[in-house]
Amino acid sequence: MASLALLPMIAGAQDAAPPVPNKGDTSWMMVSTALVLLMSVPALGLFYGGLVRTKNMLSVLMQVFVGFSLISVLWCVYGYSLAFTAGNPFFGGFDRLFLKGTFDAATGAFSLGATFSKGTPMYELVFVAFEATFAAITCCLILGSVVERIKFSAVLIFLVIWFTFSYIPVAHMVWFWAGPDAYTAADVVDAQNATAGYIWQMGALDFAGGTVVHINAGIAGLVGAIVLGKRTGYGKTAMPPHSVTMTMIGAALLWFGWFGFNAGSALEANGFAALAFINTYLATACAVISWMVVEWIIKGKPSMVGAASGAVAGLVAITPAAGNVGIPGAFVIGLGAGVICFWGVTGLKKLIKADDSLDVFGVHALGGIFGALATGIFNSPDLGGPGVVVDWVTGKTGYPGIGAQLLIQAKAVGLVVVWTAVVAAVAFYIVKLVVGLRVSEDEEREGLDLTSHGERAYDM
Repeated sequence: MASLALLPMIAGAQDAAPPVPNKGDTSWMMVSTALVLLMSVPALGLFYGGLVRTKNMLSVLMQVFVGFSLISVLWCVYGYSLAFTAGNPFFGGFDRLFLKGTFDAATGAFSLGATFSKGTPMYELVFVAFEATFAAITCCLILGSVVERIKFSAVLIFLVIWFTFSYIPVAHMVWFWAGPDAYTAADVVDAQNATAGYIWQMGALDFAGGTVVHINAGIAGLVGAIVLGKRTGYGKTAMPPHSVTMTMIGAALLWFGWFGFNAGSALEANGFAALAFINTYLATACAVISWMVVEWIIKGKPSMVGAASGAVAGLVAITPAAGNVGIPGAFVIGLGAGVICFWGVTGLKKLIKADDSLDVFGVHALGGIFGALATGIFNSPDLGGPGVVVDWVTGKTGYPGIGAQLLIQAKAVGLVVVWTAVVAAVAFYIVKLVVGLRVSEDEEREGLDLTSHGERAYDM
């Protein structure tokens, strides 16, 4: 098993007797899609919402709910086509605008796409929906860095720009390839490889979105926090979470939904889905424990916010590794993520001196970077990993060596960091010129629930 959830297009009615998608695989992928939707609505909204002050709870829910919906629509209009059709190493084409060609009403034929097994297709519409949830939650993750002071109109305009020029090309670079069925003989390998995304051609491993989702969003969030500036009173006025209970519920739902996120990225109900499932379960639990222990030692008391944050750190770090490492890798990645991300939201955050409100950079970017690099190490069969497919014609697996794979992973991480940082900076400054980024100081002090939406989260 080499790279991951990437998809070429196979015409559903092209052959006289096309392969038929397995009903079990189809069911699993639709359930996985629903699980990933649950991760945003309501899980991410509750997790983020509980961490802000009471006067801003509703604004966070609104940003996540509407942001998710906006990106879902844009995905079906042009996002999917530009991310998952053939084009160049950075962008796809326009063959699937408005999902054109996915269903033929005249014949009743559905288009099929590849999985990671030859002769094992899936309905393209299922893949469209699955990947839509990834795009939408990635955009919503960024919002945690800029909550409690950003205009709602600024949120929507920024998401459109960043989605178009950062999420889409990064998804294409990392996840688009010709699919296993295209590798019919040795003499077509080079030509098929040349149609893939730039990072896929490098040989980088990202099972479910360490680069595409977490590093992409985490770096963009940090840029946003820097451009917007700190919240009024930050560092002088206490800004404790208004509902740790909501945050715990959100974290628990994220853990539950993440099984669809990671195990679903196998695109089939098979052994690699099972491997991704147990690795997601185990690494998350390990991160909860390691974060709690470190916090207990350093701060004297273990906190519920810390445990919930540890869970998310583990989920983030295991994402690129889920089906790419064995059980030993899950132990190490989970335990390491708790420690590294704890430092990210305490020590490193103080060094950066940016008001990353809900620690999107410290958890998602840092956890994603650690997970992506660790994937390169623990993919090694000597360390219990499955290795990578080195010959898609025969399905032969191998491993280039820890140093070589780690270097590939590092290059992929570096490219995504630079790409998303530049796009985010440009996007935020464009929004600043067009509608402005921040609400007024008076509106910020009163709270965005009333001043931006005319409602309260709680009426007691």
